[in-house]
Amino acid sequence: MNITATLIGQSVTFLVFVWFCMKFVWPPIMNALAERKKLIADGLAAGERGKHELELASRKAADSLRDAKGQAAEVIAQAEKRAAQIVEEAKGTAKAEGDRMIAGAKAEIDQEATRARETLREQVAALAVAGAEKILRREIDAKAHADLLEAIKKEL
Repeated sequence: MNITATLIGQSVTFLVFVWFCMKFVWPPIMNALAERKKLIADGLAAGERGKHELELASRKAADSLRDAKGQAAEVIAQAEKRAAQIVEEAKGTAKAEGDRMIAGAKAEIDQEATRARETLREQVAALAVAGAEKILRREIDAKAHADLLEAIKKEL
């Protein structure tokens, strides 16, 4: 065996093997690597977009929350204002009702005092008649002296 012939044979076989690999094996491997590279790049880009969208959504949520808190504070302030108005209206209504009740009570007291005076006048008139009857030791006719009794009542 000759080393030169073996070396040339091995070199030719190696060149055929390299050509075969470059023609039939290498392109699918390169295509698969290119697709994988593209897929990875797309995934990274989608991740960046997702991160950016997450930041935007977080900002938007924070803004919405801030707006909602502001609106809630405004509604609470309006409710407190309305509650104060209702309390003031209730105070006014209660005061008016109290004044009306006091006026009614005063009118009733005046009526009772007038009735009591009338009752006292009648009793004093009856006592005066009874006293006069005892003094005179005779009966006084109430019908005959009705005008006299009315005058006495009015004087009392």
